[in-house]
Amino acid sequence: MGKGGMSHEEENMAAWLMGINTLKIQPFKLPPLGPHDVRVRMKAVGICGSDVHYLKAMRCADFIVTEPMVIGHECAGIIEEVGSEVRSLVAGDRVALEPGISCWRCPPCKEGRYNLCPEMKFFATPPVHGSLANQVVHPADLCFELPENVSLEEGAMCEPLSVGVHACRRANISPEMNVLVMGAGPIGLVTMLAARAFGAPRIVVVDVDAHRLSVAKELGADETVQVSTDDKDVPEEVEQISKAMDAGVDVTFDCAGFNKTMTTALSATKAGGKVCLVGMGHGVMTVPLTPAAAREVDVIGIFRYKNTWPLCLEFLRSGKIDVKPLITHRFGFSQKEVEDAFETSARGGNAIKVMFNL
Repeated sequence: MGKGGMSHEEENMAAWLMGINTLKIQPFKLPPLGPHDVRVRMKAVGICGSDVHYLKAMRCADFIVTEPMVIGHECAGIIEEVGSEVRSLVAGDRVALEPGISCWRCPPCKEGRYNLCPEMKFFATPPVHGSLANQVVHPADLCFELPENVSLEEGAMCEPLSVGVHACRRANISPEMNVLVMGAGPIGLVTMLAARAFGAPRIVVVDVDAHRLSVAKELGADETVQVSTDDKDVPEEVEQISKAMDAGVDVTFDCAGFNKTMTTALSATKAGGKVCLVGMGHGVMTVPLTPAAAREVDVIGIFRYKNTWPLCLEFLRSGKIDVKPLITHRFGFSQKEVEDAFETSARGGNAIKVMFNL
């Protein structure tokens, strides 16, 4: 039994997605602990946009919830028990969990691009249960020990931060690249923080929401541009962006993923530059690809991340990235608080990252 923890025999509870707008805290039976697994007591779990999508629509992109599922995938906790073959971790270690288990046998896995594994088992992506629970069992090699000066909440933030880090790696961000970020939601903000940590000297952030832009500015954006949702405004807004950047845009990260944001990104990026599509607002887009291709603007996509946790933890340890200001709301783990937390996250407004403390 861990310090102040409950014994393994006591009931493990989890937040189950039962139907549209229906979450219930109910018992969750853990799988047996395999030789390479660890049992982790969850301490911090964040709410992601995809969790909210599942709650509101029982689906996210092509992933559909067909039976009750435990929600949550941004998480950190304390090791309670280790499998017989685990040498890297011991009970009591504080860890951040990478939520996806790949097969390690398919071609993408063998090429090292395990985030593209077709057999990926990912927390809270149907039919795999998530991590908003008192305890979970997870492979030890996907649990990363937190540096002493990194909190459990910051550990849980490694998951969204990983998206920004992976995007920056895909776009080869370096200290000679000016970066444009479309969208100042949680992913836009972590992408901005990651781009800065990778050395981008100038970053402009674009959004429709003035409050979100003020947060981006506080977190270190050099300039912000407020835009409309009207496609007709794109030419004028591209001009505003170019004034704000006061130089060519080398890389644009579209962290919203709508027709309009992608159209703006393709137009605002300099000839020979790159557009990295991070957000997935529209499943199908109609965008001016031909003129962008004629200017040799490369379009790259990302899916989740790979091998990012060690770098995220180093950025947090060294202070190169501070994710603490992104955590705006905190809730405990009761039926009412779980419902209130998801409502707060879905409402948006001044909520950036909503965090459970278990």
